[in-house]
Amino acid sequence: MWISVLAIVGLTAVACGGGDSTQVVVGEIDLDEVARGIHERVLTLDTHDDIPPNFATPEVDPGVRDDRQMNLPKMREGGLDVGFFVVYVGQGDNTPDGFAQAYEQAITKFDAIHRMTDEMYSDQIELAYTAEDVLRINAAGKLVAAIGMENGWPVGEDLGKLAEFHARGGRYITLAHNGHNQIADSAQPREDEPAELHGGLSEFGREVVAEMNRLGIMVDVSHISKNAMLQAAAMSAAPVMASHSSCRRMCDVPRNMDDEQLRALGENGGVIQIVAVGDFLKHRQVGDAEAGLADAASVADLVDHISYAVNLIGIDHVGISSDFDGGGGIVGWNDATETPNVTHELVERGYSEEDIAKLWGGNLLRVWRQVETIASELQGSDGE
Repeated sequence: MWISVLAIVGLTAVACGGGDSTQVVVGEIDLDEVARGIHERVLTLDTHDDIPPNFATPEVDPGVRDDRQMNLPKMREGGLDVGFFVVYVGQGDNTPDGFAQAYEQAITKFDAIHRMTDEMYSDQIELAYTAEDVLRINAAGKLVAAIGMENGWPVGEDLGKLAEFHARGGRYITLAHNGHNQIADSAQPREDEPAELHGGLSEFGREVVAEMNRLGIMVDVSHISKNAMLQAAAMSAAPVMASHSSCRRMCDVPRNMDDEQLRALGENGGVIQIVAVGDFLKHRQVGDAEAGLADAASVADLVDHISYAVNLIGIDHVGISSDFDGGGGIVGWNDATETPNVTHELVERGYSEEDIAKLWGGNLLRVWRQVETIASELQGSDGE
């Protein structure tokens, strides 16, 4: 769905780059037409899309246009080129039995994603193992799938699991989720837990970050505590990423990142993927629960957070994620078909096509490439 916009006379468009912005004055412009063209040309990449355990089965068929927010027909309709399908495992007990159960749950979802790309719809969507794969698959006219893991709990206490998850296609791992695990403290501890368990990263967690750097897995700092996030950004040899977070100054909730964290992420060379979860974009107001969508937050609120982060740490360190089918969805971007509305809002705010391309995927691909390069260097030094 495109927001209807009349031609605007004498519009002044300012390219928002956080640095040397360029002011362009045009006589008459149809923002709808401009946004449509930009959306068709840039690569659009969403870093967080959840799946159920029975994904890629007759019960949850990604090739069918059903009521899920994200599926292949809706990606096509909305011009969403790339989706990180997420291997999410909710936190349980940090015990040998708990680790074993978490591992099995993770493998179930890895297998489901491969079923989609390798068996059911190999003619429509392909799994990307590298940043260059993303561009190659997109150029061939296919949709692109990538895999992110949400929660490092399935790693257990075995660093060797990281190599297995990488071989299966995992290209980022969120170090923890809701609840402390063996790797890191969570930004949202469970009710029976202390505020901190490790004071940030555990000693094993530091080994995990180093091994992720060596293998070429992006370190995802969403969901983890402030101390854990700052420690991960400081020690990681490669840029880190926040797969689905927003700005705490704009909406003061534990899952968002404050200015100190954002600056640390920028200094590390990383990227924050601003997420379309209403509770992370806008404080709940009386009556909002009846609005039908999370907090009645809108695409305008999403871009407010994008612009805040851009102004604070620069255009090269900000991206976009939906958290579709995992709590995401806002007015104007409630499923993949409405993806063009995000581009439209960016155009209306004066972002240039170059900057929109960075926000929609260029920045994430830059981080991914750097992670790959550093992994190659680390593996090379291991053999010397």
